[in-house]
Amino acid sequence: MTVTKLYWTTLGKQWRGGLVLLGCSVLEGAPAFLSGRLVQLAVDGGFGAGRPAIGVAWLLVFGAVAVLGAFGSRLVWNRLGTIIEPLRDTLVGAVVRGVLRGGAAHRNRPDASGVARITQHIEVIRDATAGLLVQARGMVVTTVSALAGLFTVAGTLAWVVAVPVVASMVLFACLLPTLAGRQRALAIADERTAESAGEVLAGLRDVVACGAEPTAIAAVDARIDAQATAKVRMAVATAMRTLVIAIGAFLPLVLVLVMAPGMVAAGQLTAGAALGSLVYLASTMQPALQGLASTASTVVLRLLVALRRLGEAGAGAGAVPEAGTRVPDGRELVARGLTFGWGAHAEPIVADLDLDLSPGDHLAVVGPSGIGKSTLAGLVTGMLAPERGEVRLGGVPVREIRPDSRHRLIALTPQESYVFAGTVRENLSLFAPSASESHLLAAAEAVGAGRLVERLGGLNGSVAHGGEGLSTGEVQLLALARLYASPAEVIVLDEATANLDAAAEARVERAFAERGGVLVVIAHRLSSALRADRVLVMDGRDTLLGGHGELLVSSPRYAELMQAWDGSLTRVPPAALPASRAAAR
Repeated sequence: MTVTKLYWTTLGKQWRGGLVLLGCSVLEGAPAFLSGRLVQLAVDGGFGAGRPAIGVAWLLVFGAVAVLGAFGSRLVWNRLGTIIEPLRDTLVGAVVRGVLRGGAAHRNRPDASGVARITQHIEVIRDATAGLLVQARGMVVTTVSALAGLFTVAGTLAWVVAVPVVASMVLFACLLPTLAGRQRALAIADERTAESAGEVLAGLRDVVACGAEPTAIAAVDARIDAQATAKVRMAVATAMRTLVIAIGAFLPLVLVLVMAPGMVAAGQLTAGAALGSLVYLASTMQPALQGLASTASTVVLRLLVALRRLGEAGAGAGAVPEAGTRVPDGRELVARGLTFGWGAHAEPIVADLDLDLSPGDHLAVVGPSGIGKSTLAGLVTGMLAPERGEVRLGGVPVREIRPDSRHRLIALTPQESYVFAGTVRENLSLFAPSASESHLLAAAEAVGAGRLVERLGGLNGSVAHGGEGLSTGEVQLLALARLYASPAEVIVLDEATANLDAAAEARVERAFAERGGVLVVIAHRLSSALRADRVLVMDGRDTLLGGHGELLVSSPRYAELMQAWDGSLTRVPPAALPASRAAAR
């Protein structure tokens, strides 16, 4: 589903709120509908007939109706949230789904583009829609009410007036797509001019050195000419908008001023009806049409551009991949030819990786920061789709496993652990809702969180929002206990013990190793490599797999890391077996 279709579908689902808004619009349009009629009654039945008291009374009724209209406007504002906020929530959900399922976001870094789409484009859509429902809707209601009221006061004049008003509104609606297109073209032309001029200025010394001034000037001139053309086209469209609105706002007033005196003299129209007609046109319809043109054109342009930009940025409304349907037979985790890079032309950070892990295996992944260790964790768990190759669990590609099975069998805890407001039990049983009290307490004890759970008041104790009052290490312990209590048979700890001391980290890793299943530890400290059965060294050139002793001989990067971590370590004699090459470029 496209973003635009999602937008209209979501608004359509708020039809009950729309009906309430329609009722409020009736109240809001009452002054516009009755204004000219009440002025006619005040003149013909009051002031013009020598009964000023009656004329004043009708004007007081006019004032009361104006208060009623203001009350209707207030109700519109009160009901606006019931339509706008569900729309905003739906669009935010679409963006979040795109971030989580699109496979392009770095899982351990904030997605700035996703945040921008939420805080900029969606807020523009939200505000623009509110503007249409409040201001533009109100002006349409006012225009239609004034036109309807004019029919009750002077039907003959109303038919003459209605033609240019309706024609003006239809032409204005037809002109909006052109305005939007030219506004977007102008914005793009401005960006390209700035980009071209910036490139030339940044490389001005090189331009002069190469004698490329004519070429550079021609390139910038071409952008400036395109920008000027876009501005002229936008100015023409704006002038057309002004002309179209003038037809509906001023031509009816001129027609009434020309025709009314003759009709009054011929007895076809009373003086009060003529004055009421002018009230409808001059004080109600003309300002409404001008405001509608100004507000609607600005608001609609912003709305159309934001919807289009949100669709271009990939809100995720239609990018949800098909859910897997297969169930793995077995628990072996196998990677073959696994390759991934951030971008079509980027150097792969995981290249042609082959890996075999069976239940009971304990693998440590080491390497410098930013080398791709967390990316590998995302590939192993199926959160990222590889460019080439695949990861299989029990013979089934992980991204083809049925979601409920994948979430039950594979679990990852990142360095940025989280807890939520609720009881300790609710936090620990998140991945194992039916777990017994003894199972949860045993999980906490296994990872070293037993005393913390006691201090919090046991399983019925409370945890504040975001773990307020807890240290980052304590938050990590609760997250690790939650993971230990889960039924997952493939556990990935992505620097999940970074805020624990060395002794606590060792206890956690031993606990998970003894728990069974496949354990992959993205190492924060190199001591994790000493506890693992095998070590995967990622250094951006050759990714090597082997035991600690093997890698000290065959991997200079691993030896350097170990030497930097603990200078007392010495290299293992060359007789040690060479490590297997896990990835080749």
